[in-house]
Amino acid sequence: MKRTYALKKKCLGLTIGSLLMAAGLHAQSTTGSIYGQVPVEKDLSVVVRSDSGLTREVGIDSQGRYNATQLPVGTYTVTLMRSGTAVQTHDHVTVNVGLGVNVSFSEPVAAKQLSGVSVTANSTPPIDVSTVDSRTVITAAQLAALPLPRTAEAAALLAPGAVADSGGFTSTTGVPLVSFGGSSVQENAYYINGFNTTDPYLGQGGITLPYGSIDQEEVYTGGYSAQYGRSDGGVLNMIGKSGTNQWHFGGQMLYEPEGLRSAQDNTYYANGTPPSPVAGNLFDPNSKDSHWTSVYDAYVGGPIIKDKLFLFASAEMSDEGGQTVNNVTSSTPAENYKTRLPKWYAKVNWNITDKNLLELTGASSKEEGLGTYYNYDYNAQQETTFRGYANDTKSGGDMWSAKFTSYITDDLTFTAMYGKMKTFNYSVPVDYDPDATYIAGATYQNPAYNNGVPNNGQQTIASLYNPYYRTSNLRASLSYVIGNHTITAGIDNLTSGAFDQGNNSSGPGYYWNYGQTPDPTVPLIPALGVGALANYPNGASGYYVSKNMFIGGANLLTKQRAQYIEDQWQATDRWLLSIGLRDDGFTNLNAAGQSYMAQNKPQWAPRLGFSWDVNGDGSFKVYGNAGRYYLGAPLAPGGPANGYISTQQYFTYSGIAPNGTPIGLTQVSPPVSADNAFGQTPDPRTITVQNLKAEDQDEFILGFTKTLGSSWIYGAKLTRRILRHDIDDYCDIQTVINKAASEGITDVNNASCYYINPGQSNTFAVEDPNGVFHNVTLTNAQMGFPDMVRKYYGLESFLEHPFDGKWYGKIDYVFSRSYGNNEGMGETDIQALAATQTTYWDFPQLMEYGIGPQGEDHTHQLKAFGYYQLTPEWQVSANLTLVSGGPRYCLGLYGPGQTDPVGYGSLYQWCNGLPSPPGAAGRLPWEKQLDIGVRYRPAFAAHKLGFSLDVVNITNNQAPLNEYPEYNTGTVPAAPNPQYGTVMLLQTPRYVRLGVTYDY
Repeated sequence: MKRTYALKKKCLGLTIGSLLMAAGLHAQSTTGSIYGQVPVEKDLSVVVRSDSGLTREVGIDSQGRYNATQLPVGTYTVTLMRSGTAVQTHDHVTVNVGLGVNVSFSEPVAAKQLSGVSVTANSTPPIDVSTVDSRTVITAAQLAALPLPRTAEAAALLAPGAVADSGGFTSTTGVPLVSFGGSSVQENAYYINGFNTTDPYLGQGGITLPYGSIDQEEVYTGGYSAQYGRSDGGVLNMIGKSGTNQWHFGGQMLYEPEGLRSAQDNTYYANGTPPSPVAGNLFDPNSKDSHWTSVYDAYVGGPIIKDKLFLFASAEMSDEGGQTVNNVTSSTPAENYKTRLPKWYAKVNWNITDKNLLELTGASSKEEGLGTYYNYDYNAQQETTFRGYANDTKSGGDMWSAKFTSYITDDLTFTAMYGKMKTFNYSVPVDYDPDATYIAGATYQNPAYNNGVPNNGQQTIASLYNPYYRTSNLRASLSYVIGNHTITAGIDNLTSGAFDQGNNSSGPGYYWNYGQTPDPTVPLIPALGVGALANYPNGASGYYVSKNMFIGGANLLTKQRAQYIEDQWQATDRWLLSIGLRDDGFTNLNAAGQSYMAQNKPQWAPRLGFSWDVNGDGSFKVYGNAGRYYLGAPLAPGGPANGYISTQQYFTYSGIAPNGTPIGLTQVSPPVSADNAFGQTPDPRTITVQNLKAEDQDEFILGFTKTLGSSWIYGAKLTRRILRHDIDDYCDIQTVINKAASEGITDVNNASCYYINPGQSNTFAVEDPNGVFHNVTLTNAQMGFPDMVRKYYGLESFLEHPFDGKWYGKIDYVFSRSYGNNEGMGETDIQALAATQTTYWDFPQLMEYGIGPQGEDHTHQLKAFGYYQLTPEWQVSANLTLVSGGPRYCLGLYGPGQTDPVGYGSLYQWCNGLPSPPGAAGRLPWEKQLDIGVRYRPAFAAHKLGFSLDVVNITNNQAPLNEYPEYNTGTVPAAPNPQYGTVMLLQTPRYVRLGVTYDY
């Protein structure tokens, strides 16, 4: 924890004037600062020295102020010097990422003082008046003490306003993701030692560090400076540990046994049962799942050359295994699995000179899985026959970066960082049969042909893919202190590419999907020209099958460029102003290197923040921030730019073969596609509307922090977020064709969908028979859409007891609302990621009655956590989370007549013929969780050996976090869907973690 030191109140006003913040004091940085006040005397200077040998001598201005900026995080000794002789010293000064620590020497320096004098810590809790933003810094000591799941995301949930994702989305390495301030989980950014490690394809998390190698984790929830962008959610900035002048090594073993894990609750059909139920109303026998985890990690760090060259290296291996019994509709009923999650981290620090530093970082985080599938008897609830091998999978990746810092003068600092990352999503079949066809929807097979037993066939692989991604990140800045101003200018460039991004249906290139309609006398999908089944042989029963084909994907590239300038201005002794301007540009290219989405005109993102030291003594801070944040599209939405096939062809059938495929087929329709995706490679001009604006959000923050007595801090903050523009796909091409025709233009381009800015006018490029393109503009009203809305407000209050050598505790409460008709890049109700997978804005009928609480809306959030050092040997800790439930959804067929006008099935904001905006079906229950931990470090082992016991979710609450939203089966006329309201995602049950640690 950060410490403050003795300082006379009469000097504090002048001390605050020394806050000439340099470039390092912002989100995603890797540095902090030490500032303060010294007596105004001749021949004085201040020397700061880190535990890794970095030494800087800092000048003092005419008012006795000094400021050592852009210091690597760590522990420092701060010494007041007179003519080269130490006269006073502060020891054990901790610099936290992005923050400033006040270290002042307030007493006159007598001439006879020739040796270092220790200065005692101030009894007043620290308030950092040098920052204008909103962040939570979690230290390695807190991570080791609290009973948290061992992930960066779990630590991030300690931040106010951060909630577990309601859609059940996980990172590329299988870790549950976090939503900040009502934003989609795809709108977050991840950093390791200043390098952007965010998943470039979907924005689905990012590479993280081995848990024990995190020195500090900065969770950024708003208000960051112009130096950073590309996030309108939250930021997880991990600072890895570094070597020091003392060698240290250690290791840890952790085990989560299956025998001490509670069973997950079973889930049941909530809206009746299918025509041929597999096991009554049982939907998913979760109680038959099993899971165990073991973790081994080790580290070593120290000086290669004392005071010059340092190394820290660590490795972590997590093994997980068990059995998963999938729900009764699954084509792969049961899986025995084994998962390995290897991680490593290494960092080299080189103090070339006291004015020139070089940091080299390497890290890797992966998930590797294998398994076997079995058929399952859901009535007897046991495995039966071997079904096949699961894919061998590997996801995650590796990164490296280099950062150079040069303190050219006391007033001029140059920094540059460059790095690369390679990630992948490897999934290769084992013992794959290319002649077998995948079967879906087997519970809707005609029971007359399968004896009432669903036949899933032998194919266990639905699709084939093996893509990889490359990312490079270049940052450079120059910071200059002039008077009361610190002016910083720089660039922030990010380039990402997707390669071999193919995704094809397995087997013969298609799969069979069975279905059933209760009234075969009416057209099945009239919007796509699929007629009534009764008009075809074997159709009177209402049973049918569709032949589904998907072929798509190719190489993609995105270039994101930014320039910025910022002034940190200490306007008065009590007022610090942060004034910045950033320009973000984004270019997305298809496989041919053609730009299909470009936002290269200036996109100005102003940032303005302030910090007011109300009393002039650091006991009461009022702060605020206003800014705009731009976010470029990830790689995933570029798939349509290369063309793809996504079709369904409908049949009746007279039997089912032993391999699960239909026989005696009668064609009901040719291949159809709701999005007109028949494999045509589109002209880039027909992918994106003209002058497309990037996604951007405005954010406003106002808050205060105040001391309460000598041991407490409390405060409150109001946050307002407004999404101004979004990007999504629009597939109502006939409306564009009709508007062009009204202007005398015949549109011959066979476009599937356009990327638009929803909720406003858009200008489309249409091609006439002569190959000439014309601009055709449709207003929002002509497109049939409402205004695009996503608004969030949150009121936070907290009370904190900083660690005093005995205990630490914090409690915070957030009242918030996230409402509108657009979640951004994700859609929690149907568990969809990326704009191409959501239903938002595809057709106007899908947006009717769409405004309401969004999927990440949780009105009440109460968190309390802390730890208590009972004795030097024993420590106890706890973490309490109480979060009110998100909205329930009921998505059905369209209108009172329950039709399907655009071929999307049961995905309209209607339920049983009535309008059904988000939340109309009520709210999910509260999520309640208490975790407890005990740590024991016996004195006989000099406290180097430790034992731990953590119980996560000790009360075993298993609240539903998401439920199946589709009220109908997707056929016309309306047929109630037995899965409607069935739980899709449950809170993790209670489990126990045992650990042994040794640190030398």
